[in-house]
Amino acid sequence: RTVLFGEDAVSAVCASSHNEVSDSALLCISALSDNDSTSNVRVTVDEEDKVTVDTCILVTYGNPVNEVAKQVQTSVSKAVGDMTGLIVDSVNVNVSGVVFEKDK
Repeated sequence: RTVLFGEDAVSAVCASSHNEVSDSALLCISALSDNDSTSNVRVTVDEEDKVTVDTCILVTYGNPVNEVAKQVQTSVSKAVGDMTGLIVDSVNVNVSGVVFEKDK
């Protein structure tokens, strides 16, 4: 038996895992996306079922950007691995900006 995961399903897992990094990292949501949190998560699954994730975050002011990005990488990798059983090859985090408390 074979179980196949669509890239949209894996993207949804990635998007939901951002919440585990508390309010330090906010998933970028495009103004054109109707608040679809998966629109800024790109997932690629290669022939060996290894997953590469590209995601975009905003970091809340006052938090160490590098640490927050590493927390997102760990959270996304763990969530995808735990929920799908797929091997995560890499999680690339693009920090798009800094958000101040009043901007959230």
